[in-house]
Amino acid sequence: MFDADTKALLVLPHLRIQNANAISSSMTWGFPAMSAFVGFMHALERKLPETLELQFNAIGVICHDFETQTQQGYVRTFHLTRNPLASHEDRKKIEKSGSYTTPSIVEEGRMHLEITLVLAVKGEGIQSADAAQAVMDIVAGMRIAGGSVMPLLPGQRRYQPTLEVLGDDVSDRQEVFSKLKRRWLPGFALVLRDDLLQEHHQERQQTQPNSTLLDSWLDLSRLNWECHQTAIADENGKEKAEVEWQVRKKPGWLVPIPVGYGALTDIFEPGEVAGARDESTPFRFVESLYSIGQWISPHRLHSLQDLLWYVDNDLEQGLYRLNNDYQTRTERA
Repeated sequence: MFDADTKALLVLPHLRIQNANAISSSMTWGFPAMSAFVGFMHALERKLPETLELQFNAIGVICHDFETQTQQGYVRTFHLTRNPLASHEDRKKIEKSGSYTTPSIVEEGRMHLEITLVLAVKGEGIQSADAAQAVMDIVAGMRIAGGSVMPLLPGQRRYQPTLEVLGDDVSDRQEVFSKLKRRWLPGFALVLRDDLLQEHHQERQQTQPNSTLLDSWLDLSRLNWECHQTAIADENGKEKAEVEWQVRKKPGWLVPIPVGYGALTDIFEPGEVAGARDESTPFRFVESLYSIGQWISPHRLHSLQDLLWYVDNDLEQGLYRLNNDYQTRTERA
């Protein structure tokens, strides 16, 4: 569950991210995975000086604008470059033999973003008047989802980082959040909709009992054209069927998203698996977990919990995943 001890919100408004990673998993693209933003949150906390006593425990994302680096043909393809054209070892071969084989291109998807990041904060540092700007100075030198943080444009000087202290009273916290979410317009916030996936799967099983949860996820992720027939009368008064094809409507702007990882093996001791990136940390083989997300306007968020994503691991089940409480509120409504 979301940490209710959150004392303040750190708002980093309208960050311009250049060349962020648009490929969020092996089966999804179009926006960085939420794990990239949670990873950024942990990296930022580690970079904070000891004098700035802040802890981050959740993060929310509002996207104001995006531009994928793609081109539209029969299918949409990424703009790809070959960097570098030749490695140092390749150059040695050229000098020795005079021949050179062009290396293959590794596909990378990039996109430019304008986003607002909202971090749940606690710690003594929330009383510091300069805390927000101090954190922003660190963020300016970091990468977010693999992209570079660009300076504000001349007309965007009003977008300054703020640290909004939440009161202890529920009504005070709600008042602060209501004020903030108006500043995030226009934009769209990403929330988790596990509930819609389960609901869609139950509906499909009524007509297709052998369908799996993966079938339902794929069905909910794509455009489905459906045939609709209506009976009309022709010029002779005879009844005939009029056929019309329509795209099945979805309950909102739904997108397939990765939400974490599931364990495939037991945990190996540090250094036991050859070629692991870190030989001082236990190792485990995992696969991606997928769910459904929904982009909604910030004015439809009813509470802080609707926006924020947090780590919600189940180590006994081997689940390392992220969670968001928007669906919990919709289930209660």
